[in-house]
Formats: sequence, structure tokens, C-alpha cells
Amino acid sequence: MKNIQILDCTLRDGGRIINCEFPDAVIRDISLELSNANIDIIELGFLRRPDLVSDQSNTTFFTEISQMIPYISKKNQDTMYVAFVDYDMYDFSKLDKCDGKSITGIRVGFTKKQWLEDKQGILETLYFVKNQGYHLFVQGVNSLAYSDRELLDVIDLMNEIKPYSFGIVDTYGAMYLEDVIHYYNLVDYNLDNQIRIDIHTHNNFQLAFASAQEIVRLTTAKRNVILDATLNGMGKCAGNLNTELIVDYLSRKKNYNYDMDIILDVIDRYIYPIKNDKEWGYSIPAFMAGIYKLHPNNIIYLTEKYRLNSKDMKYIVSSIDTEKRQRYDYQNIRKLYRDYCESKVDEEKTIEQLEEYFKGKTIVVLAPGRTIELEHQRIDQYIRGHDALVIGVNFIPKNLKYNFLFYANTIHWEKISNWIERDHCILTSNIHTDVDGTFLVDYSSLIVDDSVLGDNSTIMLLYLLKKLEVRKIMLAGFDGLNEYGDNYVDHTFPNRKNSLNAMQVNREVTNLFEQYKEKVHGKISIDFLTPSLYKN
Repeated sequence: MKNIQILDCTLRDGGRIINCEFPDAVIRDISLELSNANIDIIELGFLRRPDLVSDQSNTTFFTEISQMIPYISKKNQDTMYVAFVDYDMYDFSKLDKCDGKSITGIRVGFTKKQWLEDKQGILETLYFVKNQGYHLFVQGVNSLAYSDRELLDVIDLMNEIKPYSFGIVDTYGAMYLEDVIHYYNLVDYNLDNQIRIDIHTHNNFQLAFASAQEIVRLTTAKRNVILDATLNGMGKCAGNLNTELIVDYLSRKKNYNYDMDIILDVIDRYIYPIKNDKEWGYSIPAFMAGIYKLHPNNIIYLTEKYRLNSKDMKYIVSSIDTEKRQRYDYQNIRKLYRDYCESKVDEEKTIEQLEEYFKGKTIVVLAPGRTIELEHQRIDQYIRGHDALVIGVNFIPKNLKYNFLFYANTIHWEKISNWIERDHCILTSNIHTDVDGTFLVDYSSLIVDDSVLGDNSTIMLLYLLKKLEVRKIMLAGFDGLNEYGDNYVDHTFPNRKNSLNAMQVNREVTNLFEQYKEKVHGKISIDFLTPSLYKN
């Protein structure tokens, strides 16, 4: 008889990357096929209070146990179905008794802070879930937050409650193998042998699969172990242990009877299409989330909202208060980002100096769109014919003369900062690297606060030109995005990672541009030298 079980949490933890918005038919098919593949435990989703769930369909956020009945296969009686409940997000008094028609297991998650502040309430809840007839899974969030002594105190109480399982939870993907070994040995030695140990890992350090193998090696016949996993490792930020990897490993090494073909088919049909739109897996930001034990939403927000290099990201996440790292407070992150970017500069002298260069000039703004290459002869003729002052935005124009380079993004600036002549470079104050000898202007005065693209570099430059009281601006290379095309003249430009598609970006930048034109109407003449989706 096998003593290791796989708990697939694709529909719950994996689903968080799409806000658990699975079509009902997909929920049903994934659940059915996982059961057909002989997966031991299937987590169907979250159980939440009704006021926390906006839609009752096409989601794995459930408000009642009965809502999960359609997703439970009757073919494989050996499969257990469970749901996850965050301690503060459900009214447990509404929990129906387990009648065997729906899920038979409840996983209760709570933070260390909740445990310290409301231990008695949590204990009563755990007893209540068990007394309602459910298999009780206890999931203390972020096991690394507990000292050995604190964890032993928790284990003593678990030995009294006798849940179905007790979790070692690497919430932020911060455990190295020695941490996994240490916590497993500590729990294994002190936890009642009848209680399963449930291992939940994340892949921030690319160790989820290695950790699972180590647990298999450490496990003896006296102890039953549960390994949490998701299809293709699906999950926020770095993702989870891959179901297919641990299925293959246990099938080969333990002769377990999982059906790999079914697993791969499910991934092909349902998970790959999601991954084409959403990213997860190892990355430098995910690595930093592991280092600083951050909730992945903090990293996701920073990468989607702002274009940051790794050093900037490291500085910002390290400044988040330790307690706040375990949740996510977007307002706090915005403040930290703003504080970081607002290296207060006294730009008055800089503006005066720039005004001397710009006064009375026609300004040609060279944004990095592909039309710079396609229309370079026309642009060059205009520049020569009008004795225009030319500014390149985040790139160095080729085959076109320029007077200034404007950089509002650290990633682009650091590509050229070591060899470019600084005396005609204008930088915004969110750039902290190699700024000596440049014209440094205030970042915060150039962005549009209420827009997800309010730090668009071309828009920021336009606001700087407004400060400089120029009278005429001609735009080139301010093209707009083609979803399937090569959009930039500089092929090393990184794609901005955010939640907007090309059409949404074009719409938002158009709005920003229209707002700008309204503000400078009658003061600055603006026109295009090259085709643009932003031109009315």
C-alpha cells in the first residue's frame, strides 16, 4: 500500500494566476481527468463568504459545499475531493455536515499572526470542521515564520486534534533543501504517526521537484505524506511543484499507478492555452520573492505596473515591512516605489539650462517605433529643412542626427550609460545609476498618477517639453503597438509585462495623449511625421 499521495491543487492554487476564472466545463473536465489519472486528492477550489465572491459561475471560488457536487467524479471512488478555506474569509457556522455527496475534505489555512492573535478561535474552528465529518487538513501559512519551539507548540495541539494532515508550507518559495529536511524531520519526529504530513512548495528557487524527491527519500513506512502539485506547475509568480514531474517520478520509482498520458493530455488541452497568456515559473523577480519571503502579488504588481531592473526591484521589495510582505498592499507598494523614484532633485537650474537650448526651436521627438527606420529619409529632410532640435526617447537613433537623448527607464539607460556622452542626456530622477554629468529632471512631476501607463516615456517627455514652454513638436516613431508585429526600431527593447494587451495599451496611450493635447491646446502645436495609431 502506498504511503505517498499527490494532492493536485491546480483548480485552487494554480487558478490564482487567473483569479480562479475557469469555465465550468473546464473545471469539470480537469477534475474528471485528474480522477481518471488516479490522482489521490483533488482540490476543487476555495470556499469563501458570499460577499467575497462576485460571480457564482465559471469560477473555483465557491460559497457553498453543494456547488462543488457537479465537479466530483463518481467513477473513481478512491479519489478524495477537498476545498481550501482561508480562516478569515469564511463563516464556518455555515458549513454543512459532510454527507459524502460533495467534498469530504476541508483544508484550513491561517497565518502566524492569526494564530498568535486568535489561537482559541482557530482551534475551535478546526474541531468544528472535524466534527462536521470532514477530513481536516491544517495548513499553517509560511512554516518558515515559526521558530522550532513555536512549531512544536503547534504540533502538540495537532496531536490533540488529530487532523487528517498537517502542512509544512513553503508559502513564499523560500526554503532550501536543508530547510525542507529540517522541518520535515522536526514534524515527523513529533507529530502523531496517524497524521499525514502535507508538503506544499513553490518554485522560486527551482527546488520544488528536488524537495519532493527529498521528502520521498525521507519518508518511512510508518508515515503517510501528501505532496501538493499543479499541472505544469501552474501558479502565481514562480508556480508550484509540477504534477506531471512528481507523477512520473512516483510511477517510475515507486511503481504507483498514475496515468501520465491523461495528465499530459489535460495539460495540452487546458493549461498550455492559459500559459500562452499568463506567465509563471522561475524568474529573477520570483527569485527575489523567495529571498525576501514576499507574497507573489507584490512582485507581480511591480513587474506589471512598473518597468524595473532587478536592482531596483530588490531595493523596493527589501524596504517592505516584514509583516506586510506576507500580504499585499498595493497602495503601500506605490508609495515605496514613489519614494524610491523621488530622489528629490532641484531641477530649477536644469530647466533654465534646457530652456536655452530649446527656446525658439521646432522639436522633433524620435520615439522608438519601427517607422523611424521606414521613414528615416523623410524625417531627416524635415529636420534639416526646419533646423529642428531632435530628442531620442530611450534609444540612440541611427542614420539621424540628434541633439538630446531622453531616458525615463533604468533598463534602457544602463544599456548605454557606460559609453554615451552625458552632456546631452536628459534623465528622470527614478534613474539612480551613472547620472553624473546628465540633465536630471524630476520624475514625479512628469507622470500621470491615475494611469497604469502613466510612466510612458514619450508622454513624460511631452510633459517636460510643456515645462520648457516649447511652441512646436513633431512626433516620429510614436507608432502604437501591433500585437503580432515587431514594434521597436531597437530590437533589444524588452516587452513591457503588464495586464494590458496591445489594443488596451494603444487605447490607454491614446487617452494619455489626448489629455496632454487638451492641456497644451493653443500653446503647443503637435503633429506627426510618421504614421501612428495615436493620430486622430
